Amino acid sequence: MVDKSSKQILLVPVDFSLHSKAALLKACELAECMKASVVVLHVVHDPAELPGYYATMTKKKRLVRIEDVAREMLEDFIDKLLKSNPQYHCLAKSKLRLVTGLPVTRILEVAERVGASMIIMGSQGRTGLKHILLGSKAEQVVHLSHIPVTIVKAEKTDKQR
Repeated sequence: MVDKSSKQILLVPVDFSLHSKAALLKACELAECMKASVVVLHVVHDPAELPGYYATMTKKKRLVRIEDVAREMLEDFIDKLLKSNPQYHCLAKSKLRLVTGLPVTRILEVAERVGASMIIMGSQGRTGLKHILLGSKAEQVVHLSHIPVTIVKAEKTDKQR
């Protein structure tokens, strides 16, 4: 179902990394210039060895639904960004989406469903053997998307160099 409203929508898939933080902040900058809205998406990639649940290290060592843990992580991610970047009003108004599945497929499906005009996502920018072995979700989205995709990399910190 595509939203036919005149307001543009920027879809920002996040994995809670520094790169997705940089992508979300860049999306907020663009959204404010374009008067667009932001949809923040997290795709839960369900691990095959423990489908549907993450073990939490609580006193009771209980299993918690993977979606519940991911929802909490997404909300915490947004709250921390809001506190450190109060100048981005669109961040407070952004819509949060949580889906389960294969990340590339689900990103493209959600982009179509919400009527996104652009996908903005972070990437580590791996090269060489790491890239060949691990592939790149960002690169796959760029190749398969029917709408523009902007890739954002976080600035390197001393720890990353």
